[in-house]
Amino acid sequence: MTVGVTVVGAALFDEGRLLAARRSAPPELAGRWELPGGKVEKGETPEQALVRELREELGVDARTVGRVPGEWPLREPYVLRVWTALLEPGSPAPAPLQDHDELRWLSPEEIWDVDWLDQDVPAVRRALEHRPPVR
Repeated sequence: MTVGVTVVGAALFDEGRLLAARRSAPPELAGRWELPGGKVEKGETPEQALVRELREELGVDARTVGRVPGEWPLREPYVLRVWTALLEPGSPAPAPLQDHDELRWLSPEEIWDVDWLDQDVPAVRRALEHRPPVR
């Protein structure tokens, strides 16, 4: 059983590409890349939190596909859990609205071209093993 506060991350895929978000804050994380997401609020499921966070942070409509096995410790008391997700048909293109200053869709060959946050590296590796099929 997970102890601590769950932070949800989205391995958001589109046409086989993974979305990476560059942090703009706090200063110690600025300039590094992560899977977008955020904290689960009281009364919501992790999947609901992920959909909400993607709407707030990126302005997109998305749906979760499946949980990526594993969890990764963050600063106490937080733990990162990741879900694969897809944009809903007709969703606006992602835009960096909060906490990020740049977004990049990374092809499989480009995944490691960005400086991922340390805790996101194993999560990204695992998410790639569970990517949804390209439609």
